[in-house]
Amino acid sequence: MFDSILTGAASGGMGSYSSIFFLIIIFVVFYFFLIRPENKRKKQLQEMRGALSVGDEIVTIGGIKGKIVQVTEETITFETGEDRVRIQVAKWAISTNVREEAKAQAQQQQGGGLFGRKNNKNNSDNT
Repeated sequence: MFDSILTGAASGGMGSYSSIFFLIIIFVVFYFFLIRPENKRKKQLQEMRGALSVGDEIVTIGGIKGKIVQVTEETITFETGEDRVRIQVAKWAISTNVREEAKAQAQQQQGGGLFGRKNNKNNSDNT
């Protein structure tokens, strides 16, 4: 592989341009399929963590579930279980907002199937 790049560069042919073009194409594919979706997911998580308020039900990255009782700039205090144990964690340790996740799932189910179209298999007449 490296021999062909070196020989193409030495001969001054199109080999060097095609290999550079190929590397650029690979970078663009990586950007659109790996880097961009990851940045979008991070932004959504940051917005979710910023919108947390007292009374929201959450799940931490460790799997602990609870209800928020206090929110500060960097930390969140929440209660777990019926014995009302209070745990204080950093905001970055919050994985999901249970209510927001339930709303998103309900909207997705209402949206229907492919491209937002409802799937009317239950309502179709077979006569």
